[in-house]
Amino acid sequence: MHRDSEFDPQDFLPYLLNQAAETLSLEFQRHYRGQYGMLRTEWRVLFHLGCYGEMTAKDICVRARLHKTKVSRAVAALQTRRFLTRRELERDRRHAVLQLTALGQKVFADLSRAAHAFDLKARAAMTPDEAEILHRCLIRIAGFETAQRTG
Repeated sequence: MHRDSEFDPQDFLPYLLNQAAETLSLEFQRHYRGQYGMLRTEWRVLFHLGCYGEMTAKDICVRARLHKTKVSRAVAALQTRRFLTRRELERDRRHAVLQLTALGQKVFADLSRAAHAFDLKARAAMTPDEAEILHRCLIRIAGFETAQRTG
């Protein structure tokens, strides 16, 4: 293969991060899709509600960095499966507070255990120091440190 440029997309950090994230996401997807028929955005919405409690769809969009249309579809699917409920805000009926049902909490607990086991398995491919360095670097790249300091 002939290359006219020193730039190699295979070494481009955004490309590498995307490839790594996609590989891990697809592998974990086997569990939540196989067990519960969920799509990626659905489990992300479920996880946010399970981890942080009641939230609006807008809160989830901001925290998870998801588009409102995707979150809206995920909320509707999770509501159809009776994993969450919606309670309209009296002060603004355009917004609703979302909360997991007892069934949703059970699914969240199961997926949390599976996610923890998956995370341990993924980290096992690295030394503990490598895993810690990667974690710190990803936190910095994602801007979570900055968001927590300013938010």
